[in-house]
Amino acid sequence: MQLTGHITADSLMSLEAYTKWRKLHKPEIIAHRKLRSVRLGEHINLQFESETTIRYQIQEMLRIEKVFEEEGIQQEIEAYAPLVPDGHNWKATMMIEYPDVNERKRELARLIGVEDRLFVEVEGHARVYSIADEDLDRENEVKTSAVHFVRFEFTPPMRAAIQAGAAVKIGCDHTHYPSHVQVSPEALASLAGDLK
Repeated sequence: MQLTGHITADSLMSLEAYTKWRKLHKPEIIAHRKLRSVRLGEHINLQFESETTIRYQIQEMLRIEKVFEEEGIQQEIEAYAPLVPDGHNWKATMMIEYPDVNERKRELARLIGVEDRLFVEVEGHARVYSIADEDLDRENEVKTSAVHFVRFEFTPPMRAAIQAGAAVKIGCDHTHYPSHVQVSPEALASLAGDLK
């Protein structure tokens, strides 16, 4: 999988080439995703996306759906490419995870708005709150969704601080889910690579 900085149909592998590549490289992708996954408390998992994770997602969708026509490939790119960070931000898939269906239903009702209360705090800087679900609204007056797409925008001094090794905390200050965690040095090194 070659990273080009811009996902186009021409930069994706054919289904045949991807099937061969996948057999050899799937463990690397899983390790990359795991490195960029930040658990916030017991029930929120933030999967920080990268060009690698999104290319993999697109290739997987094309493989699973056996899409090889140009129009279908372009639709997958348009669906997922906006989740690649652009050098000024981090983008993540937020998953609210409750294994028990009844507990999940109850908690999703209590957690309306949780996606807007996520923050990144760079040492020495003010909190940056998430911008959530820019593609479509994923909550209503009864409940929030179990999956959200969030973006954290950073100022140039924040980006420089992250790249220089400043400590970073990720948290949530929703009334029903107060939580925060220090990002591990390994995850932070990977996430810092998303910034220009």
